[in-house]
Amino acid sequence: MFRLILMTIAFLAVVTVNALANILPINGQTTGEISNRLPVLFTPAGYVFSIWSVIYILLAIWIVGFWIRYKKEKKLPSPAISLYFILSAGANITWLLLWHYEYFAWSIAAMLAYLGSLILLYLQYNNNERKITERLPISVNMGWISVATISNISYVLTYYNWGGWGLSNQLWAVIMLTVATALALHVRFHHSDIPFALVFVWAFVGIAIKHGMDELLVTTASLFLSGVIVTGILLIKKK
Repeated sequence: MFRLILMTIAFLAVVTVNALANILPINGQTTGEISNRLPVLFTPAGYVFSIWSVIYILLAIWIVGFWIRYKKEKKLPSPAISLYFILSAGANITWLLLWHYEYFAWSIAAMLAYLGSLILLYLQYNNNERKITERLPISVNMGWISVATISNISYVLTYYNWGGWGLSNQLWAVIMLTVATALALHVRFHHSDIPFALVFVWAFVGIAIKHGMDELLVTTASLFLSGVIVTGILLIKKK
């Protein structure tokens, strides 16, 4: 039961810090204001970030489900699930603080730790139908943090005026979109995970809407690769 209490405290801490980051806001600036400061082509339109509300609602239901199973069956989450979730919460909070206080290079390390802990948490579930339902909050969270990691790295490289090895920002955006698409389809195929892939579609459409006709190459690539992911969702058969 102690593990479940710690998971609940970790979840409440994450929600609280995320709320304060934009209500106070931390260091006098919201998360979105910092993100919009630089013209990063991989960053989607502002409405896309509303997915955080979905993630936190799903995680709340996930934790309540553990409490219900504990009361009915005295069944607790495994030590690994508890540990990796608490680590993910700690990395989330650390990232927010680093981001708001503009330690951008260090924020990449926190984001990678966040993603890594989510991957380890995700791998605690297998691919049968019951487990797929249970891991839904983790699938959506991991999908979004996969996108956010690429966006975070892009932001930091832009902040430090990285030259891109002679390639244009538009071409790098298309490369990153292609890599993200490959990741979405890989997880869709090997883990029968549709929600994970849909998060990428949500983000890609947001990128297209943000840039519109101003960045035609990026917009076209975003919409085309969204179609590729949707096709993969529909055509890839469950293993």
